[in-house]
Amino acid sequence: MTNTIKVTDTSVEKAIQKGLRQLGLTQEEVVVEVLSEGKKGLFGFGQKDAIVALTPVVKEEVVEEVSTPVVEETIEEVVAAEDESFEEEFEDEFEDEEDVEGSENEETTVDRLEEAAHVTKAYLEGIAKTYGAEATVAVEVRRDRMTFVFDTDKQGLLIGKHGKILNALQVLAQVSVHRFVKGRISVQVDVGDYRARRSETLQQIAERTARKVLKTKQPVYLEPLPAYERKQIHAALSKNKRISTHSEGKEPHRYLVVEIAE
Repeated sequence: MTNTIKVTDTSVEKAIQKGLRQLGLTQEEVVVEVLSEGKKGLFGFGQKDAIVALTPVVKEEVVEEVSTPVVEETIEEVVAAEDESFEEEFEDEFEDEEDVEGSENEETTVDRLEEAAHVTKAYLEGIAKTYGAEATVAVEVRRDRMTFVFDTDKQGLLIGKHGKILNALQVLAQVSVHRFVKGRISVQVDVGDYRARRSETLQQIAERTARKVLKTKQPVYLEPLPAYERKQIHAALSKNKRISTHSEGKEPHRYLVVEIAE
């Protein structure tokens, strides 16, 4: 059962940090509810401490994403190196094409989509092999969307905590595809059905958070999330006119605040 603790201090931020120390967790690992923002008072009279509730995030929500910190750090370093290598490899090939004007015909567009899919598939499989998570990549190609799905026995290694490694691989795939295909095309990288499962988790978080906000009438500060995941939660909660959401902080620690609509 999840244990929620209530903490008081002279400010909301101090209360949060105090609670995190008690739990031995980081802010990314808890859901924070502000029960009272406190009151400064005048000359020390009428002062009221801020009160917050900290609830550890349920572990099963991200169990499929967890890999060891050492492995994650190594993978991120390889991703950075691969990204630089990939850009150098294709720099000359596309240098002259940037100056070509005029729209491409249908046949040329299809050829470029197929070439982008073929090269990016091989590129992603090469990265997976480098990480020691050998995999095959299935590709689905449409005019406005390209999806790459890893099939591997080491899903956790390619997903990373909170999907951090998978998101990095998706950025690399986007760079690869957009070197071949000009214009708008969505690129997504998945491992098994991770994206679908993560989407369900975000929906559950959105619904649970909305219930807490409506019950307590206090804002809830969610853990830092990638922009598109914050967008998913915002979209889910936008249907509820009694709830409002906005983002605070700076990337990559930007988080969503859910509160009662004014």
